[in-house]
Amino acid sequence: MLPSLTVPAGRPAPHRGAPVLTLFMTIDAVGGVWQYGLDLAEDLTRRGVGITLAVLGPEPSQDQFRAARAIRGLDLCPLGASLDWTALTPAEVEAAARIVAREAERAGADLIHLNSPALAAITDFCAPVVAVAHSCVATWWAAMRPGPLPPDLAWRANLVAEGYRRVDALLSPPRAFAEATAATYGIAPPRVVPNGRRSAASRGHRTPVGAAASPFAFTAGRLWDEGKNVRTLDRAASRLRLPFLAAGPLKGPNAAQFSPEALRPLGRLSDQDVARWLAGAPIYASAARYEPFGLSVLEAASAGCALVLSDIPTFRELWDEAAIFIAPDDDAGFACAIEMVAADPAIRARLGAEARTRAEAYTVEAMTAGVLDAYRTVLEAPPLRAGVPA
Repeated sequence: MLPSLTVPAGRPAPHRGAPVLTLFMTIDAVGGVWQYGLDLAEDLTRRGVGITLAVLGPEPSQDQFRAARAIRGLDLCPLGASLDWTALTPAEVEAAARIVAREAERAGADLIHLNSPALAAITDFCAPVVAVAHSCVATWWAAMRPGPLPPDLAWRANLVAEGYRRVDALLSPPRAFAEATAATYGIAPPRVVPNGRRSAASRGHRTPVGAAASPFAFTAGRLWDEGKNVRTLDRAASRLRLPFLAAGPLKGPNAAQFSPEALRPLGRLSDQDVARWLAGAPIYASAARYEPFGLSVLEAASAGCALVLSDIPTFRELWDEAAIFIAPDDDAGFACAIEMVAADPAIRARLGAEARTRAEAYTVEAMTAGVLDAYRTVLEAPPLRAGVPA
């Protein structure tokens, strides 16, 4: 049973039909945080939580707007403010933080959920703050580059560090990333609450007849993000005889871009379109060098896809014994593994079944239970910010 919530001190008991809690959550439409936020919000609204989703960064696409508006009782609030990792100056982040604080107060928030923890470094909020460490520039740099952070990233990491210290509770999806965050910033490890994702079947997508008759490989995500390491998959695709499709944007909001040579790019697809491709049970590959969780991998596993993944700590933690692991930059190894799985229907079926079974542990309901438990702990604690003396 999911934990109940205590009405915050000083607030009258809700009347029948009123929300048990008014939550203000930041979100962005650039990557997995959007899926995380919508799945969590949908489950929370079913439990009587009133939610405002404040969108930072680029405006959501039309299909993203439709998905958000389909959640009954959800208030979607595009702010037009910068994300901390795409802002050009600290002043842009400060402006975003003050907008979020103002809108949270206007919404009468009992609790604030920041998916951009750097905002907590800038200003005080009208309610306790729970933040989630989804990713950050400092851990990205540590996975991708030698040496210290360059100045343009250092100021961003400093804001994140201060935000982590000031929030009332800090969460992280997998233990491996929680430990990396703690080591990078010199803080106590965040509370681990694994992400969840509804399976394609639960969202009404069914496997087309004969979809798996001709094996193909598939990947999805922010193809422009160097941390996703799609270049390795592009080189692997040049070695393959079977089609290798890649869904996702080729250009990012930070001017990064990727031009595939052998992968077949599908562009940015809606969740529904990705689910249709996954319903064909492709061999799903990710060569990520930096991946704090990987919702696209979870979605592929839920669809029963065989997984071929880079051998990094987060993927090992989540998918050990349910995937084939290859060194992130070994394009020949990825190509060999994909060809082997494609050539043997029995191996493909076994890997797909193992991935689907493992995915059953990472449900939206389990994620919501963990997040609600963190909310309850914060709401029942004395009103002090973590790391800020009384």
